Amino acid sequence: MKLLLVEDEERVASFLNKGLRAHGYDVEWMQNGQDALARLQHPGISLVILDLGLPDLDGLDVLEGLRDRGSTVPVLVLSARGRVDDRVKGLNLGADDYLGKPFAFEELLARVRANLRPRATGPPGVLQAGRICIDPLRREVTVDGRVVSLSAREFSLLKAFADHPGQVLSRQELLSMAWDINFDPQTNLVDVYIGYLRRKLGEPTIATVRGAGYCLQS
Repeated sequence: MKLLLVEDEERVASFLNKGLRAHGYDVEWMQNGQDALARLQHPGISLVILDLGLPDLDGLDVLEGLRDRGSTVPVLVLSARGRVDDRVKGLNLGADDYLGKPFAFEELLARVRANLRPRATGPPGVLQAGRICIDPLRREVTVDGRVVSLSAREFSLLKAFADHPGQVLSRQELLSMAWDINFDPQTNLVDVYIGYLRRKLGEPTIATVRGAGYCLQS
């Protein structure tokens, strides 16, 4: 997924670019509003992270211009303007989310994921990830139409990947999603269950991203 980062502060942009890329996102960086609006006339952007304090246009003007064109691309506003009326104005102009500066990267990452709202390509309620089809209601998994038997924990781990297509998930994130509690981050529990899934689904299914975590291959 490609994100458009509209931020004139090079230090902030570099920090976000590095962090988002480490989690599997492709990032384009623009430093002013006019360039951002020109880029958004073309397809390929899944979400915009928009600073309001730009050198040429107010970020709210960029947002308003984008929505006036009929664009529905999700927009996450970043701003040091923390007043309620600023947040309300941004949301009323069509922002999907609003995060004040300074912010924690983990919160921004969670908001990016929430606003991307991945859609299933299979029947209602069914998640599709390449050759893998996951039915959460029936707790059934098929690979190329073949039913694969998974334990409850293996199913939860696989669903965590399917809920975040194309994204690199850290061990701690996977522990939180699949086990729902905080384990010692040094535990090899995730690695063990990744091994189980690979054997059942096929070795190339889950890729290791060195220093970052794991990613489900589509």
